[in-house]
Amino acid sequence: MKYSLLDLAPVPEGADTATALANSVDLARHAEDWGYHRFWLAEHHNMPGIASAATAVLIGHVAGMTERIRVGAGGIMLPNHAPLTVAEQFGTLATLYPGRIDLGLGRAPGGDMAVIRALRRAAQADRFPQDVTELIAYLGPRQEGAAVRAHPGEGTAVPVWILGSSLYGAGLAAHLGLPYAFASHFAPDALDEAADLYRREFRPSPHLAEPRFMLAVNAFAAESDAEGAFLRTTMQQAFARLRTGQPGKLPAPVADIDAAIGPEMRAAVDRALRITVAGSPATLRKQFRELIARYRPDEIILTGQIHDHGARLRSFRIASEVLTEMAEARAA
Repeated sequence: MKYSLLDLAPVPEGADTATALANSVDLARHAEDWGYHRFWLAEHHNMPGIASAATAVLIGHVAGMTERIRVGAGGIMLPNHAPLTVAEQFGTLATLYPGRIDLGLGRAPGGDMAVIRALRRAAQADRFPQDVTELIAYLGPRQEGAAVRAHPGEGTAVPVWILGSSLYGAGLAAHLGLPYAFASHFAPDALDEAADLYRREFRPSPHLAEPRFMLAVNAFAAESDAEGAFLRTTMQQAFARLRTGQPGKLPAPVADIDAAIGPEMRAAVDRALRITVAGSPATLRKQFRELIARYRPDEIILTGQIHDHGARLRSFRIASEVLTEMAEARAA
């Protein structure tokens, strides 16, 4: 089972965007050495603590600073873009970095109504299925007589994933025969049902012969359970601030999370972030084993908002070591 990384290019309190982008490149380089299969970046707008808004630009930069790891979008929020534009961007990336570019597509806007207005994307009927199909056609073989073709893009066959946190995305991915990544790291309520629906209704396609299901997991790995719990308080605070309409830069961890956000908010946040592994290598091994047994993912993609870059590197290194050891044990 492959394991990958999802990065939001977080901007910690006390740091700036340039530092965040340099940290993402550094993480991608380390991830490549640690055996991670993919390094994905996500589109978010109007978020002071996230520096990956210009996702395709950052993907190109990370791909240029690495050698082997696949780099892609987890994801591009398709309602914000014309399919042709996305095809041209990712066709260009695939031409520059052959065999290394992925395109995950989401249905959410990646921001609020003010963002939608600023992006000049007027409210319209849901065209996500049609836009996905149009985009895939632009990336596919040459279509004789087509009025519009993607140059670059045509013939690149960039792998397209459907991202989602509901049955809608699961059903669409199954219908189109595409791989499916579930946003279980922050919205896990429909996880069991969506995974079952996707596998049950999957139709083989020219893109994929069998279903491929990716599970997103928050990871806060450290030498001890106490340190892992401490690192996790950064994401708990960030999520609480987002829920109360106060997004900001990534906060430093705290010793008492209940004092920082209140026990009621902490309980709500922990429910939303429950697909999480946190603690020592031994604890991670147990938690990973339980998640894999329950959800049977074909791939795991790890994420985790950690304030200190050095601690973030150690966390993902430990997680990769645990997953590698588990894979070796299964193969033995």
